[in-house]
Amino acid sequence: MNHTIRKAQAEDMSAVLDLITELAVFEKEPNAVQISVDTLITHGTGPNPLFTCFVAEDNGKIVGMALVYYRFSTWEGKSLHLEDLIISENYRGKGYGKALYNEVMRYAVSKGVNRVEWVVLDWNTPAINFYENSGALLLKDWHLVQMNKERLQKYIDSIS
Repeated sequence: MNHTIRKAQAEDMSAVLDLITELAVFEKEPNAVQISVDTLITHGTGPNPLFTCFVAEDNGKIVGMALVYYRFSTWEGKSLHLEDLIISENYRGKGYGKALYNEVMRYAVSKGVNRVEWVVLDWNTPAINFYENSGALLLKDWHLVQMNKERLQKYIDSIS
């Protein structure tokens, strides 16, 4: 495997968006992606980025990515959230996912975080098995809760 794992640059964000879109299709949400390359560049590069993105390259072609950002736990302090880790379908099972995962964990240690956390779909058995085999703890008694833009506005309107 001739691969490189590195931090994404502005010129990589088109490929990153393609991978995000591929992930949305894999997760059975093909129309869910609402961001643009410009959004990724604006918020993922420059002097104060909101996130850090790592890419996996195969002979110069971006075939995977992992996107992380800081959070703060009231129990454990500084933490890192792994928002997405995706390998393009034709490159899965070749070690790119593990290489990106390892890079995220090294990054977390280098930044002194006390916890790395992420979510995984309950039907994504290969990912669940990989995470459990790496020593990650799956918290099955917690529910992911979200308030999207429309629901947020509806709620605000209801309390105003």
